[in-house]
Amino acid sequence: MSEETKHVYRLQGLSCANCAAKFEKNIRDIQTVEDVQLNFGASKVAIVGDASVEQLEAAGAFDGIKVYPEREKFNEEKVPFWQKRENKNTMVSLFFLIFGYISTFSAGESSLVTITIFALSILIGGYDLFKVGLKNLVRFEFDMKTLMTVAIIGAAIIGEWGEGAVVVFLFALSETLEGYSMDKARQSIRSLMDIAPDTALIKRGNQEFQIAVEDIQVGDTMIIKPGQKVAMDGEVIKGQSSINQAAITGESIPVHKKTGDEVFAGSLNEEGFLEVRVTKLAEDTTIAKIIHLVEEAQAERAPSQAFVDRFAKYYTPAIMGIALLVAVLPPLFIGGGWSEWIYRGLAVLVVGCPCALVISTPVAIVTAIGNAAKNGVLIKGGIHLEETGRLKVVAFDKTGTLTEGKPEVTDIASLSDMTEHELLSVAAALETFSQHPLASAILRKAAAEKAMLYTADDFQSLTGKGAKAAINGTVYYIGSPKLFEDMLAIPEHVQQSVSQLQAQGKTVMLIGTGEEIKGYTAVADQVRDSSLSIIQKLKKIGIEKTVMLTGDNKAAGASIGKQLGLTDVQAELMPQDKLDVIKSLRAQHGHVAMVGDGINDAPALASASVGIAMGGAGTDTALETADIALMADDLEKLPYTIALSRKTLHVIKQNIAFAFGLKLLALLLIIPGWLTLWMAVFADVGSTLIVVLNSMRLMKTKYK
Repeated sequence: MSEETKHVYRLQGLSCANCAAKFEKNIRDIQTVEDVQLNFGASKVAIVGDASVEQLEAAGAFDGIKVYPEREKFNEEKVPFWQKRENKNTMVSLFFLIFGYISTFSAGESSLVTITIFALSILIGGYDLFKVGLKNLVRFEFDMKTLMTVAIIGAAIIGEWGEGAVVVFLFALSETLEGYSMDKARQSIRSLMDIAPDTALIKRGNQEFQIAVEDIQVGDTMIIKPGQKVAMDGEVIKGQSSINQAAITGESIPVHKKTGDEVFAGSLNEEGFLEVRVTKLAEDTTIAKIIHLVEEAQAERAPSQAFVDRFAKYYTPAIMGIALLVAVLPPLFIGGGWSEWIYRGLAVLVVGCPCALVISTPVAIVTAIGNAAKNGVLIKGGIHLEETGRLKVVAFDKTGTLTEGKPEVTDIASLSDMTEHELLSVAAALETFSQHPLASAILRKAAAEKAMLYTADDFQSLTGKGAKAAINGTVYYIGSPKLFEDMLAIPEHVQQSVSQLQAQGKTVMLIGTGEEIKGYTAVADQVRDSSLSIIQKLKKIGIEKTVMLTGDNKAAGASIGKQLGLTDVQAELMPQDKLDVIKSLRAQHGHVAMVGDGINDAPALASASVGIAMGGAGTDTALETADIALMADDLEKLPYTIALSRKTLHVIKQNIAFAFGLKLLALLLIIPGWLTLWMAVFADVGSTLIVVLNSMRLMKTKYK
């Protein structure tokens, strides 16, 4: 779909999957429309070409669908359940149905009074059904409403008025349940939309204005008082406060923000007064991207949903064919009564409705994706949800994923008359001009220990080995053991100490002059506190293999692997090597996830069955490259995501089994002639209700 000519609209009143398919077809029939993409889960439609809101509403008039441009604010009508017109009609229909059965006992089943009461029940409860069903029948469009219309008219013709009334009531109840379930599933998206405020207090010069977020410009200064929600993404320029980011990242503990830190729209300012420079327009904020991606995720069909949709396409005509054969063949060839076998044919028609089957997958997927989004996990489609549910292997990038990604000084040792404090001061002076990540660890340690501030002259970086500079007239070197091997003989006891530290996964830097080693410092990337428990949780939920991919030396990799209880460690890897490892794991195990930061690991993330990026909040690359983004910069949500995906797969399988099983059982009852019309509808309504309630269980899946 071309982005330039695409117009997106939000829909209100889109009640069922069949109605959605018909609405999409009606829009396609508009001559000026080139292409249409309807998203049932998010209740949105994207159109390429020209079509007015009036034309679109005319296309959805059969279901009372209202259409609004995507960016237009509208107050959704919140009509109480019992006050909706169709639900009122259903209740009146039930009243006449009960009254009709009372009349059966007093006036008789065939009396004009009883037939009139049942007819009123059918007409009131089935008005919307017949309006669509009869039009479809004339056009030879066979969907669920067509099947029901034929069944009810047939029941009336053969004198089964009471059964026809029961069928109408149960079908109306089924439609109500389906609409209610989709509304509940969509609420997860609506709750995301309500997270960020519609207006913000903006300071321009000495004046402050309350402005709609759509009118705020990048560079504006936003005032956020204690207890207020942040309306736009931005950077703190004044003040400090604790910010609750649970709505965006799923983190329950507030994060301390100070000058220079990033804040997200939808987060809550708990205590301080902040001035924030706006860095993104309303449509580009992190929460806006999350909403967009969640909605797009619901439009992307999962493999099981695609299968069910294909199956339903052939299933409905097949059921109509079977119903016709059941009604016609026995009276023609074995002398059965026409009335009895037409009745049985109508029962086949009713029980064969694919309603429960059609919604078995989308309700489960929409519910699961919404639940995940509320817990700070962005799943970008049903296909990724299903793949995650089948995972056997999880591969992790080391730096910044299993570890903090921030090296720390772990050891300082003097091998001369210099004190450790002096050694640290010399090391800090040498590293002041260095761009190496390990240099920042030494500088942080020196600042923490209040080391002396020496001045380094004639600094020179020795690529791949270290650096040198003159301090108080003496030239000092800092770098790898290799650097010093080229200048002098390293004593054996020093070599042993270096080897022991390297075996623990530490990087050792020697410090000295051209004639003598003065001491050494060891630096290591710290393993995240939560990494061990996460690996244990993954094993507990059935992940067979956990693999760490790192560019570090084998000793460092093995040390962390042992510490975390990983199944396998692949060390000294370049980005291309990581890609090859992922391909190899997929060939061996089939379903493999790659977890990384979404920047350095893009090729490996793309190659894995599921690419999972950490720290999606504020990171466009992570949001765009990964199949799943963990919005907070930690792995805590990974076991929850896999468990949710597995539960969703189970629910989908259960739904399809329920939908098929109940229908099959009902069809078998036709052979001895036990299946009545109302039992057929009850089987259809029952399977729909089971599928809906079973899918709703996914809302209760909580992050632990």
